[in-house]
Amino acid sequence: MTMNDRLLRVVVPALVLGGVVLGWELLVRAAQIPHYILPAPSRILATLVEHFPSLAVSWWFTIKITFGALLLAAAGGVLLATVFALSRSVELALFPLAIVLQVTPIVAIAPLILIYVESTTAALLICAWIVAFFPILSNTVIGLRAADPNLRDLFRLYRATPWQRLRWLMVPSALPYFIAGLKISGGLALIGAVVAEFAAGAAGRETGLASRILEASFRTDIPRMYAALLLVALTGVAIFVLFNLLSRWLLGRWHASESGDR
Repeated sequence: MTMNDRLLRVVVPALVLGGVVLGWELLVRAAQIPHYILPAPSRILATLVEHFPSLAVSWWFTIKITFGALLLAAAGGVLLATVFALSRSVELALFPLAIVLQVTPIVAIAPLILIYVESTTAALLICAWIVAFFPILSNTVIGLRAADPNLRDLFRLYRATPWQRLRWLMVPSALPYFIAGLKISGGLALIGAVVAEFAAGAAGRETGLASRILEASFRTDIPRMYAALLLVALTGVAIFVLFNLLSRWLLGRWHASESGDR
């Protein structure tokens, strides 16, 4: 990819986003829309700067829950996917349970988890983990089974052990799929953390951005709601960019998804 292509990939989205924000600002000012109905971007930014000390604490709490859940989902998903790849019977026995976790709305089970788990922080972590777990598990299982059949035959010909096949054949094959699962689960972990906190209705200092949004809604402080929502959106964008960079670093030199010309 040339320098012009890379620059184009940054400039075009920035121009589109800038145009949307500018149009929003002009619309609010031209129509004289009250800030308690639709605040202008400038008002949201000013509110974010004004209340940033309190929002930053909640922002950090949401980040900790999100990445904690994502770390647990990655570790558990890869471990269970490896077991599934090595044992078909275990996969047949346990995979339906993973599907049940995936298809059950987190909004429906979050109140139950909050009842059974004494620590609110632990309950939020579990909720975010449930949402983030399945994409990593599913993608990794597919990747482990996507190894080249000819290479599989070659490993059998040389009488490689199951662990040797796993280490030298299946893991490299699964890496692109695992990264794809991380990209999906990163955003889902953030969504799970925010939705679970909405369900908890928690208040106090050790709470996340969802609590700040709830507090602002109770006070009809719409600019502050948008400021907290902006931090949530920025966190999601940062997670996406982080895993894109990780994908290019791990796959850029050898896998077609990152090394090919586009």
